[in-house]
Amino acid sequence: MGNLALLKYCDNANSAVQQSQLKTHYDEKDKIGWFLMRGAPRPCFTLKLLSEINTYLDGVIHDMQKTNGEKYNYLVVGSDVEGVFNLGGDLDLFIDYIKEGDRESLLSYALKCIDILYRNIHHYDVDLTTISLIQGDALGGGFEAALSSNVIIAEHGVKMGLPEVLFNLFPGMGAYSLLSRKIGPVAAEKMILSGEIFTSEQLYEMGVIDILAEKGEGEVAVYQYIKTAKRADNSYKSMQKIKDICNPVSFQELTRIATVWADAALNLTPKNLRMMQRLIRHQNSKILS
Repeated sequence: MGNLALLKYCDNANSAVQQSQLKTHYDEKDKIGWFLMRGAPRPCFTLKLLSEINTYLDGVIHDMQKTNGEKYNYLVVGSDVEGVFNLGGDLDLFIDYIKEGDRESLLSYALKCIDILYRNIHHYDVDLTTISLIQGDALGGGFEAALSSNVIIAEHGVKMGLPEVLFNLFPGMGAYSLLSRKIGPVAAEKMILSGEIFTSEQLYEMGVIDILAEKGEGEVAVYQYIKTAKRADNSYKSMQKIKDICNPVSFQELTRIATVWADAALNLTPKNLRMMQRLIRHQNSKILS
């Protein structure tokens, strides 16, 4: 089942709400908030998309406070772009900031990203579970965002990776923090420095992906997971609390890494920026083909 079939699948759900780069939807029966990304002009984390995500999540937290934590049991982040989850940071914007030597704007962008990522990791300090539904390619910051959810579901055949090393940078918005807690620091460093693109099957075998779904069955896998979790609700909720205790990720840790990233970005050479531009053209050609 693809994204366009989602509303048909959620028979008892409220109607979807369309913002310019984010589609949100509430399934009242299972208390699920869906938010599907559609960055423009390319499916990356534009400033507009980051703003719309932040506004939506503020609304979720407000609703949870107003209903004593009853409105949402799950939040699912996915994509409204066929074949792409998210291509990561806005490289066009980065190039402009780097050419201008604008460290403040680079760091501000990074902090906007990690604020959302940090809240997603900690499920907004309320009793709900965050889920990433990956039905298309997730690269760079898109992969980092997917990693931040409590449960990661990916369909067969999608590609994920951290290509930043190709233009002499590193993923500075959570990749190492999250991967090192999942697969260990040595494997995390190796993955980041390789720049390799992995399949969902490979990442499932490595333990990065929690659930591997058949192609086109990602939404079904979400509901199957929820059905299973409901049968052992006490166990699943307790395990989430244990993971929070044993694998804490602090906002300070993410902020310090983002600061290193902003400084490293300003060290990029014209050759590095040309490689970044080549990657943008390659990604654009895939989207438009």
